[in-house]
Amino acid sequence: MKVLLELIRIVLIFVFIGGILSAFINYVYSKLGTNIDTYGWMGIIAILILLFVLYRNKYQFSGWYIGKGREKLPTNVSKVLISISILLMFLPPILSFFSS
Repeated sequence: MKVLLELIRIVLIFVFIGGILSAFINYVYSKLGTNIDTYGWMGIIAILILLFVLYRNKYQFSGWYIGKGREKLPTNVSKVLISISILLMFLPPILSFFSS
């Protein structure tokens, strides 16, 4: 039962927080003149990566599931994933600028 509750919690975190952040990113992209249809997926992937790192390093320790496999991501992996996410967030306006 605790595993099911934790899965529901994960889905809610990713859907609600991810939805709010992706709406904000798409709003910022549209204000910058970025083509959301072509490059919007990069912002969504960046948000999903950030939520994954946030969940693995913080949220998994405050949930219902208490079993094996609960450990933080290594520091180097966290840094690389966050760097990739930031790059993916800043890339769409740059690509849209050069393609127009």
